[in-house]
Amino acid sequence: MFMSGPVAASDKDAHVEMLPMTAHYTANIDKGLSIDGNATASLTRQSANRWQYRFDVDSFIADIRESARFRWSGQTVSPDTYRYSLEGWMISDRHRSLTFNWADDRVTGRYEGTPVDLSLPENALGPMTYQIQLKQDLKKGLQEMSYQVVAEGRMDDDQFAVRGEEVLDSRLGELNTIKVEKVRAPEKKRETYLWFAPEWDYMLVRLVQVAKDGTRYEVHLTEATVNGETVTARPTP
Repeated sequence: MFMSGPVAASDKDAHVEMLPMTAHYTANIDKGLSIDGNATASLTRQSANRWQYRFDVDSFIADIRESARFRWSGQTVSPDTYRYSLEGWMISDRHRSLTFNWADDRVTGRYEGTPVDLSLPENALGPMTYQIQLKQDLKKGLQEMSYQVVAEGRMDDDQFAVRGEEVLDSRLGELNTIKVEKVRAPEKKRETYLWFAPEWDYMLVRLVQVAKDGTRYEVHLTEATVNGETVTARPTP
């Protein structure tokens, strides 16, 4: 077990280790008709400080392939590329791509056919890499986090806050988790909550997102490995 507790209270300048992982999830979308699928997330080292993060979803309705390549300094994630494709039955295919040119401080690409060309602020993140930075910042003991994220062809300011600790009864058994909320203005009428397991390198255990039209999206961990070790439930008292 990886006892990845915070390195120090709110030590934002601490260097933290990044570990490879593979996780399998069930994914469910409920909007009158329930749509179930399976998802796989993987974080793999490509070279000394370069990594790839993938998230793939397979369902009866659609398949999603999403990936990001980035560099890890020990403190911050620096995205290099982002790719996304959705192909399905009776829905329009969607494709997105971004390239982060840090030498010129520009991010370019296409978002579902529309060109993207934006100024790149220092420490900006992509649609996937903010998830990695969030996990690493939780390891540092941070309670509130703010990221500039390239999303839908624009730059967003995304806010997250720790909302406490919970013991989740997962497919693997009971897991100690930290609950995190994506903070939005009340008028947005959207909710996103994430649960991470500190004892397993802050593995994402559960995600719940409710859109303003009432659509509910949930992801639940079913099995995983961290640095080659199988994730298991907390010991029974």
